[in-house]
Amino acid sequence: MPSFKVFAGVFASVISLGLSTLPAAAQADYPSRSITLIVPFAAGGPTDVVSRIVGDHMSRTLGQTIVIENTLGAGGTMAGARARDATPDGYTLITGHMGTHAASVALYPNLKYNPSTDFEPIGMIAGTPVLILARKDFPANDLKEFVTYLKANADKVNMAHAGVGSVSHVTCLLLNSILGIKPTAVPYNGTGPAMNALVGKQVDYMCDQIVNVVPQVQGGTIKAYAVGIPARSPALPDIPTSKEAGLPEFQASAWNAMFAPKGTPKPIVDKLNAALSKALDDPTTRKRLLDLGSELPEGQARSSQALAELVKSETSKWSTVIKAAGATN
Repeated sequence: MPSFKVFAGVFASVISLGLSTLPAAAQADYPSRSITLIVPFAAGGPTDVVSRIVGDHMSRTLGQTIVIENTLGAGGTMAGARARDATPDGYTLITGHMGTHAASVALYPNLKYNPSTDFEPIGMIAGTPVLILARKDFPANDLKEFVTYLKANADKVNMAHAGVGSVSHVTCLLLNSILGIKPTAVPYNGTGPAMNALVGKQVDYMCDQIVNVVPQVQGGTIKAYAVGIPARSPALPDIPTSKEAGLPEFQASAWNAMFAPKGTPKPIVDKLNAALSKALDDPTTRKRLLDLGSELPEGQARSSQALAELVKSETSKWSTVIKAAGATN
């Protein structure tokens, strides 16, 4: 008759086997409940809008609702810390962007997460090209005249931005570094107030995402000199690229991408990547994003590996610009 130790050993083995298969079973059933997608900025902003557009289609593909959670504070880095600490089971994700997952490294010396090592990259959602803008009556008719004027009057002009660490702040630091100027910076509490100041001619110039400025540019209430991407944007086809306009060094796009906490199983990451890619192939979803002026990734640019490489290269790029300007928090 088998001993108690034999029964105990068999029982322990069965329990161990059962426990070891639970994660695999959970992965196979994923998702079995709603998914939270953390957005580091307020509802209605560019990152929030593109997240909702792709999240809506992904929900249908995955068969579960994707719930948007807007987590604000510290230039989006509070959201990054919350996502880093979430259980890595695929039920908490984050839309990171150029600020939270690249520029933040230099802006916040005590940043509570590492964008390159604390997350599993899922895939790129969309890029939002950045334009060089000025008040309607700024005394320059094109980018070359704008550059000449800024260099000659750097101590007199001022630059609006939506707060330290915002896309408008960091991308204009890039512009200023290329031109070798340090104008007076005028911070506002968000893109809306900064844009209102530009439209109201209270400030001279600004850099901002195309998603925020199409109506103003089309309406002629502000000037747009160039867009910082390789090809013209279909949303504003008459605005030249920075290369066409004579300043090829100015390349800036406030990309938005999806990440999961480090340790999220690869099968789940792959399933999310596939759902995201399917959303980007959907004609209605594509049109909604393109109408905003977004750049959509294609082919290999949609892969998790491509996003991992982008985070590293963008962190290096913006760290150089920010440190040179001494713009840290």
